[in-house]
Amino acid sequence: MRSPRLVVTLLLGLAGGLLPALPAAAASPCTSVPSRTQPGLSVADPRCEFDGAGYTGARFEPLTDAAGRPISRVHTGIRAGAAYRIEVPLRWNGDLILYARGYLGEGSTVWVSDPPLRDYAVRHGFAWATSSYQRNGYDIGHGVTDTHALIGVFAGTMRPPRAVYLTGASMGGHVVAVSIEKYRDYAGALPLCGVLADARFFDYYLDATATAAALTGTALRYPLDPAGGAAYAPRFVAAMRAALPRLGTGFNAGDPAGVTLTPLGRQWASTVEDRTGGVRPGFPAAIRFWTSANFAPLTGLPLPFSLYPGVTGGSRFVLGGAPFASGNVAGNDRTVYRFAGTRGPLRPAERALNAAVLRVAPTAAPSPDLSGLPGVAGDPRIPVLSLHGVGDLLVPISMEQDYARRVAAHGQSGLFVSRAIRGLSHCEFTPTELGTAFGDLVDWVRHGHRPAGDPITDPRAVAAPAFGCRFTDPDPAAHATFPTRCPARP
Repeated sequence: MRSPRLVVTLLLGLAGGLLPALPAAAASPCTSVPSRTQPGLSVADPRCEFDGAGYTGARFEPLTDAAGRPISRVHTGIRAGAAYRIEVPLRWNGDLILYARGYLGEGSTVWVSDPPLRDYAVRHGFAWATSSYQRNGYDIGHGVTDTHALIGVFAGTMRPPRAVYLTGASMGGHVVAVSIEKYRDYAGALPLCGVLADARFFDYYLDATATAAALTGTALRYPLDPAGGAAYAPRFVAAMRAALPRLGTGFNAGDPAGVTLTPLGRQWASTVEDRTGGVRPGFPAAIRFWTSANFAPLTGLPLPFSLYPGVTGGSRFVLGGAPFASGNVAGNDRTVYRFAGTRGPLRPAERALNAAVLRVAPTAAPSPDLSGLPGVAGDPRIPVLSLHGVGDLLVPISMEQDYARRVAAHGQSGLFVSRAIRGLSHCEFTPTELGTAFGDLVDWVRHGHRPAGDPITDPRAVAAPAFGCRFTDPDPAAHATFPTRCPARP
């Protein structure tokens, strides 16, 4: 799943305990091995850097200080078909951070890579560990179990950690939300730009595509099985490409400034705004940003049409067996479509849209276990602090709102804090934003000081011109593509 300037980030921080450094080992060839748990898959060598296409030539080595001396110990291995990396600062504070990676495509090789803020973690005393998972694709079940298994791996390599924090980005946010409900041994969680509302992620892509088709008079189908969807995909791409001129110009050209919406296109964008979080700063720029480039898997269509779930029965990225292999987890049979910011009785144009839109009923639901698409109940029982971009339309900020409502339904609103960041691309967070958030999470866990957040479910607060300013990095170079700047802080 590609996105412009896709930045999958994590975070970490603090200090204490002294460990000896290991001598550098002689470099050995980078070799992938067949998976022992997933026939037909291979596992890339975790000692070497792999980017999905091949080895880059770089190695996974301990971080060093200014004089070139190692400041950490590193460990790698393969457990149950999943590669892992562990790094422990020589001055370890006793705590461990597990990082749940995001979506890495559907290739036949699984690989592990460093958390983006590895340097910050090590220099502030946290050990970290991360897994490749046994499979690629949108596989939440293995993400949950393979990540949790790292606690035992770490304890066997070092000693049991004092506290374990869990963080993950994008699909990894879904892994985080499910993990903390299945395993009750995490101290705190930091999902980033996460899919926190399970099937609602698929609903969003159905909503955006179905409303565009209805407004442009484009005939749309929704096959309920993967084979039918695959056969329909070429016709779907052709039909939606033919509809694009009625929505605007400049799509797929790679230049957000060149995207211009027609009046019909502005109606469509307004429904997308409503379905992805409501009226909020920067949305016109966000819709231009996300429709200006091609996206896989349905290359040639701008997001969100390129992820239309009908081409595989609502389960394109979901691994696992029945009912998800042929079931449909997305639905809009009860959805009332509105233009952003409207209230009260439906307007005539809204009634016409709702009458014309293709209606799809789900034939499968998020699962209560780790099969198929695991559900997120909203029952964390530990402190959860989450970051999400205001203009992210790959995984929209409505995921935060849905999760907040689920947590509230469990009477645990006091355990969830959400912070909006004024960025346009996916997982667009600076080290300052991530460092502040993680430090606040640790303080919350250790001392009970619940940190501040944004009122993510209050439409008036979300629509305010300064929404997201409180926790956005004030550096003028941060989020330079966001169309409006926050007032200078005193």
